[in-house]
Amino acid sequence: MRTFRKLGFFIVELLTMTREKKEKEESGLSENLSAVGQMIVGEIETIGGILTGDPVTRAEGEFNVEVGGLHQESNKVLTSIENNEKVSREELIESSKDDSIE
Repeated sequence: MRTFRKLGFFIVELLTMTREKKEKEESGLSENLSAVGQMIVGEIETIGGILTGDPVTRAEGEFNVEVGGLHQESNKVLTSIENNEKVSREELIESSKDDSIE
């Protein structure tokens, strides 16, 4: 009977760890989608500002695109920290260069 209880404990622990990992992945995905959504809204505002000739709307759109990109980068770093993965400094610099080129 004790063997079964010990085995049951480990199974419960394994299921709990699996559930927590799944929740973290879903959280990371929702954060990433939120950042992409902000970038899309920013692009639409930028285009609207260009079409209407409104510099304030255009600047606000550019701001939202930049904030969305930063949000996405920070989510990537936090997710990798949670997953105990290494994110190299060079990789972060490259991703920020890629964002600034666009």
